Amino acid sequence: MSTQPRRGGNRYRRPRKDPVRILAFEALRAVDERDAYANLVLPPLLRKAREKDPAQGGLDARDAALATELVYGTLRRQGTYDAIIAECVDRPLREVDPPVLDVLSLGAHQLLGTRIPQHAAVSATVELARVVLGDGRAKFVNAVLRRLTAHDLDGWLERVAPPYDEDPEEHLALRYAHPRWVVSALWDALGGGREEITALLEADNERPEVTLVARPGRATTEELHNAARATGEAVPGRWSPHAVRLAEGGEPGALEAVAEGRAGVQDEGSQLVALALAEAPVEGADARWLDSCAGPGGKAALLGALAAERGAALLASEKQPHRARLVERALRGNPGPWAVVAADGTRPAWRPGSFDRVLVDVPCTGLGALRRRPEARWRRRPEDLAGFAPLQRALLRQALEAARVGGVVAYVTCSPHLAETRAVVDDVLRELAKEEATAAEQFDARPLLPGVPDLGAGPDIQLWPHLHGTDAMYLALLRRTA
Repeated sequence: MSTQPRRGGNRYRRPRKDPVRILAFEALRAVDERDAYANLVLPPLLRKAREKDPAQGGLDARDAALATELVYGTLRRQGTYDAIIAECVDRPLREVDPPVLDVLSLGAHQLLGTRIPQHAAVSATVELARVVLGDGRAKFVNAVLRRLTAHDLDGWLERVAPPYDEDPEEHLALRYAHPRWVVSALWDALGGGREEITALLEADNERPEVTLVARPGRATTEELHNAARATGEAVPGRWSPHAVRLAEGGEPGALEAVAEGRAGVQDEGSQLVALALAEAPVEGADARWLDSCAGPGGKAALLGALAAERGAALLASEKQPHRARLVERALRGNPGPWAVVAADGTRPAWRPGSFDRVLVDVPCTGLGALRRRPEARWRRRPEDLAGFAPLQRALLRQALEAARVGGVVAYVTCSPHLAETRAVVDDVLRELAKEEATAAEQFDARPLLPGVPDLGAGPDIQLWPHLHGTDAMYLALLRRTA
């Protein structure tokens, strides 16, 4: 007689372990439990899985691509899936255990956001639930997923999203999976009508290309392009003369120039703001440059290479010691003079008026990089703006004091929110105008990005994913006048 337990008169079957979906679930739990970012959690999980033998749960390239899509797609549309799942459960979502909700969200994405057949999506997700949640809760997952199959994504959106004419912001928020307050903020910064904001929200939901930077004097775009083409498709950057774009699935770490630090992964928008500062006209000497919020070091490495070509020295400052070490690693091998200090940009470790060029890339909500960090849209809150505001203003003031008279400061942030961009610059300039010490004026940054279209009315620059294919980087250039 068999000693195996029975369920409903049938021999009990052990759940099948699907390494792709188990890995995706582990990544979602790390994001939820530890406030981790998927772009930091997922790569080591994938690397470890790809090192295993397939018979022991290892993943091949196709499996890794599916796991990546499941994680990023689920996180990207989390708010929309929550609204749909809420229609299919008999209790408030806050009463559903977070691990159960993660499994349901993975199932919802497979059903509503991929081409995986319905029966396969339901079956695989229920099997995952049996492995990670147990048979009891797997029955609940199965029941909810069956209800989800009643409609496709458009059908569900017609049920959960109000008509555009009744509530435009809520309609867009649910259809394009952004919190309502983020939709409102992006629309205010962007201007325009429905077509423009829709294009931006759609671009936010696309997977960004991997863009490389060839650091001047250390690598060339030709070298990087040829090496990248040898491992897969690669094309030149759109706007930066130092950029190379990799096709989907390209492995930057496999390139010799990247492994040696002569090139790096850097969004083209990030390259453009550094290049604009380097090309801005300064009066007199041009020997000392400062990156006052340098972590993790991408802009510092590019600035350091550009400075070295002119015989200038770069000082990179970062408050957090572990991030300062990342900056040091990025600058290692730079041919020109450079130094890294762990210092607070609001309490500078340098004398006022010491630098010819200053970059201040301030901490912000990160709403300009939602393509790369999809979970950030659900994690941020409107009240976060008030927390960043004093720091952003203090950092810009200190950056202006660090510049000498005639020197240039670039105020940069990876957020298009008006409270983090123009409001900060305008407030600081207004405060300085009332004082008798430091004085500054803003000047037109647009001529410093030749060939880049749709830069607006100036004098500042706001880049956009749907217009430029970059993160939504903001740049204002100011010259110290007294």
